[in-house]
Amino acid sequence: MKFNLDTAWKDASRLLSRNLGLLAVVAGVFFFLPYAGVAMALPEMGDLQAAQASGNFDLMAAAASDLYASYWWLFLILAIIQGIGLLAMLALVRQRANPTVGEALTAGGRSVLSYIAAQLLQVALIVFVAVLLTAIGALTGLQALAVLGGIVAFVVTCYIVVKLSLVAPVIAIEGERNPVRALRRSWTLTRGQSFRLFLFYLLLLVAFMVLSVVITLVLGLPFALAGEQAALLGEGVLSGLVNAVMVVVAVCVLAAVHTQLARLGHERTPSADG
Repeated sequence: MKFNLDTAWKDASRLLSRNLGLLAVVAGVFFFLPYAGVAMALPEMGDLQAAQASGNFDLMAAAASDLYASYWWLFLILAIIQGIGLLAMLALVRQRANPTVGEALTAGGRSVLSYIAAQLLQVALIVFVAVLLTAIGALTGLQALAVLGGIVAFVVTCYIVVKLSLVAPVIAIEGERNPVRALRRSWTLTRGQSFRLFLFYLLLLVAFMVLSVVITLVLGLPFALAGEQAALLGEGVLSGLVNAVMVVVAVCVLAAVHTQLARLGHERTPSADG
């Protein structure tokens, strides 16, 4: 059987409506407040946002490099905090034991290092494959092959991201603490479903990007009219808000996708077939 986009969205919507209040509180504490605080506390964030608005890739890369080089420790703390929040929210919406918020946060804290390790392994794999494919095209000296290598690297990167998109649910819901096994489990769950999953994620991403632009334009206008300082404050608040909303929706989507693919995977096993 194939992954059903409509079923996944309906399941995600049900999870969202049933757990919205609880998820909003956790997302506010672990995503909105830290993200907005960092955005408002670091003046360099304004430089990065200006570079992103310019559309100049080299300028964006330089601004991002300077920012992370100066405050890597702060972003590491932020990653740990948000990792705990993400794993806790996934546990809250899908674990059969119906954990309390405290139990979910404790579980998130215990498994966050496994999650971060899995993310680092994923990034290392993507970087290795992308650099390898790009370098092969560039070494030929032919511009057409170099461009082709870049396109192939992008496609392969998207494929890897989709295949490993269920690492967080595997860790939070199934309780897998070994990062390598979590990566392998996500790869297995998504077997034969990659294109449908990519299409599902792409549609949600486009919809969210449109919605975030509308929210930023509408809610950011009063801050912009109030002056430069108010505009900077508004950017931090709105960035944190958009980030928190995205995480809440993503948690429900990933939980719904994981549940459906785990069920489909069970149906394909010999024991399930009888």
